[in-house]
This record gives sequence, C-alpha cells and structure tokens, in this order.
Amino acid sequence: MRAIRLLRMGGVLGLSLGLAACAFPKRDYSLVPDANVIQVQLQDGRWVALPPQCNTLYTEPPRSVYDSRPQAAFGCATYTNLANSVANPRDLVQPAPYAGQQADNAAAAVTRYRENQVTPLKETRTTKSGQ
Repeated sequence: MRAIRLLRMGGVLGLSLGLAACAFPKRDYSLVPDANVIQVQLQDGRWVALPPQCNTLYTEPPRSVYDSRPQAAFGCATYTNLANSVANPRDLVQPAPYAGQQADNAAAAVTRYRENQVTPLKETRTTKSGQ
C-alpha cells in the first residue's frame, strides 16, 4: 500500500516537474533588433522616418544542419509599420519630455458625466455610394 502511494506521489511530482519545464521556455531576443534600425533624417525642412532595409535585419540563427526552414528578418514588419505611422519622427531620436497627467481635467470630465452635462457629439453626415 505504501509502495503504491510512493509511486503515485513520484508520478505526480515527475509530471509536475516535466510540465513546469515545458510551460515556460526561455525566450531568446538576441536576434530581434532594436528601434535604432529606423533612420530619422531631415529632408526638405521636415523630419522623416525611413523604414529599415529588411535584408540587413536578416541574421542566420544557430540551427541544425538538417533544418531547412526559411528564416525571417524578425522586427522588419514591426519597425516598418512604426516608421510609417509615427506622428513626429523626431520623437524617435529625441523624445519630448513627459508633462505628467492632468488630474484636474480627468476629474472635471467625471464630474460632468455624473451631473449629466456631457457635451453632445457633433452632427455628422455620411454619403452613400451611387447617390
């Protein structure tokens, strides 16, 4: 009876240790570039963010000789989207200082909501295709 109990406890312990080792694999970020791959230049008097060249981001990770899967330039899509969508490209090089939260404005908004004095939305018009 005692041997069965020990076997059960050993099985549960072994299973939990095995699952713990598989559940949280170590992440390797060594192949992912940082935001410095985006070039910010002054062109015709305005700042422009240039997306990275994807072929320069490609790095060959260490892998098995028999692993023929295609590799990706990690970070290329992310940094290309960031370069194309940033409002002020100069902020990538020299960010503006954070002014902090304005609690008075937030409190006033909550007070207006509670007192039902919310500013109504502006009227908008839509057009339909074919009219």
